[in-house]
Amino acid sequence: MTIPAEPLGDVHVNRRDSGYEQREPPFGAVARDLVALTKPRVTVIVVATMLGGAWVANRFAHEQGRPGVSPAVVMLSLLATVLVVGGANTLNMYLERDTDGFMARTKNRPLPAGRISPQLALWFGLAISALSLVLFGLVVNMTTTLLAAFALFSYVLIYTPLKRKTTLALLIGSVPGAIPPLLGWTTVTDRIDGPGAALFGILFLWQVPHFLAISMFRSRDYQRAGLKVLPIERGDRHTRHHIVGYLVALVLVSLLLVPLGVAGPVYLASAALLGLGFLGFGAWGLRPTVLGTRWARRLFAISIVYLMLLQAALLIGA
Repeated sequence: MTIPAEPLGDVHVNRRDSGYEQREPPFGAVARDLVALTKPRVTVIVVATMLGGAWVANRFAHEQGRPGVSPAVVMLSLLATVLVVGGANTLNMYLERDTDGFMARTKNRPLPAGRISPQLALWFGLAISALSLVLFGLVVNMTTTLLAAFALFSYVLIYTPLKRKTTLALLIGSVPGAIPPLLGWTTVTDRIDGPGAALFGILFLWQVPHFLAISMFRSRDYQRAGLKVLPIERGDRHTRHHIVGYLVALVLVSLLLVPLGVAGPVYLASAALLGLGFLGFGAWGLRPTVLGTRWARRLFAISIVYLMLLQAALLIGA
């Protein structure tokens, strides 16, 4: 649910909104474009972190002598999570269809490329978002339903418009972006407590260096689109220091799962080694001789490997 110059004034005409007059595409092409609106690659991370939260919560519940939930409930909650994230991403793309047309990495998305109509994208996003909340409410529990609704509305209605106004949009958007593991946790526990908050904190803190790295090597794109990102507003050096600061916090919070009782020595050793490696590469970027763009691309790739390996360590060493 997880960012990145010229304002889009009245003189800019969006051909997708002003006519959409082209031959009707085949159903298969439309279906593929609708799926693309949900950002399937982002969904992979959502699935992994949500299931990780549910897995750890179930094990923790059994260790505490409390009942867990059935695999069927977890799978239905996962489906609802995928739908709510997909709905948020679709509505985000609908609102940013003009902005996406200015950026090299987004100009070929279905809406700026004109392959589907904005109206279809809007109704699709609203439909799967509504379906997700109904599914959460009927099958899971009210705590998870409210968290999902908060993530949806804060991502679409707060984070998305703020991207053009302030660099703080990154932190605001990282809140709904960090909710999937908490959805997994509350699916089982029906409450927000220390371990669930720590899972949320890990993903929240991970997103900041991850997306700051993207904004460093995509800064020209963001500038053309008029989006407020730290490298443009405060400079490359300031951004690197921010990355290192959040990496320090990430390492510390990742270790909290051990004293909170949801992870053991295997996870502790893995989290410490992974965290120090991630932090070390981030700190290496503070050297003035290190090329920012190349380093940022590598940091971006390392961040994904770090998250997946940390997730695996949590499942194995919980």
